[in-house]
Parts: sequence; structure tokens; C-alpha cells
Amino acid sequence: MLRLLLFASVSPLAFLRLRHIPQFGPALPMRIVDCTLDVHGEAILAILNEAIVTSTALYDDDPRTMESMREWFAIKAAKNFPVLGLVTETGQFAAFSTYGTFRSLSGYRYTVEHSVYVHPDYRGRGYGERMMLAVIEEAKERGMHVMVGVIDASNQASVTLHEKLGFTHGGTLREIGYKFDRWLDVVFYQLVLKS
Repeated sequence: MLRLLLFASVSPLAFLRLRHIPQFGPALPMRIVDCTLDVHGEAILAILNEAIVTSTALYDDDPRTMESMREWFAIKAAKNFPVLGLVTETGQFAAFSTYGTFRSLSGYRYTVEHSVYVHPDYRGRGYGERMMLAVIEEAKERGMHVMVGVIDASNQASVTLHEKLGFTHGGTLREIGYKFDRWLDVVFYQLVLKS
């Protein structure tokens, strides 16, 4: 009973951060943290650059630099956007999630575009879902109304995850991106938050 009362006073986001994430394989207790450039910048950069050079998850052609990460973190801080990380007890950085401006016009101020990336060594263990849930809760707490996922149409794992979490298909843009010598389609998935 005391335990229930203790957690009744903790916000849903704080509760998510207190809980260990279930493991699918070797036991590596995980925790969600607020990321900073100094502590997590290089790990986030490595995850992003792996996605850039090996996949169509990001439509960048060239790997990013630490200078670009400094700018990225500065923008997140200036706009009060979260950068959440998933870290093992031994300090290994497993995943991160964030959101940012969907469109720059003021009428879109309650709509955000989110991103979730998982280190290749930790994929397929449910960590992407945990990070999605954490960033959704963060958006609710900050008064956002709609979250938008902009997904390469061939990324079935991401589409499936978004649908599982209640996102609905908002549209498809054909041949809007170009990478790896081919045209790429993008699908939009949206979640209307109860705010």
C-alpha cells in the first residue's frame, strides 16, 4: 500500500524514469536520463552517423560533426525540447528520443516531430518502444497536442511501432527524398495527445 501511495505522487514521466526496462536477453538494467552535450553528445552523434551511413532513417548524405551536435543541443535547449537517453548501469548508451519543431510558423507551436534512434547493439529488444513512450509522456507534460513521425516508407519496423502506439497514417509523399541512388517515399504518422 505504501508503495502505491509513493508512486501516486510521482508524475508519469518520473515514474518511467524510475523503472527498470524489461530485458530481452542478457540482464542489463536500463534507465532513462535527460541527455546533455558533454555527457551524451558523442554517443548520440555515433548513433546518428551510423543511421546516416547505413540506412534511410535519416535523409542526410554526410555524417554529422561534433560542431553540428553543439548546435543541435543548443536549439533543443533554447526551445525547451527534451533529449532523453537510455543508459545501462555500466554507462553504455543504448538509445535516445527527442522532438523538435514540426514547422516554423506559430500556428504549429503545439505540434512536434519526434525522433527515436537505437544503437545497433540494442535493436530488437523493445528499447525503441520504451523511448517512444517516454517522449510521448514528455510531450504531454509540456502541453503538446500532436506528435508527427516522418518515416521512410520502407521502414516497416518503425511504421509497425507507431501503429502499435496509436499513431495513425496521415499521408504519403512519393519520391520526396533521394539517397543511395534511389528515390524514397515518406509516410507521416500522427498521434493526437490528450492535452
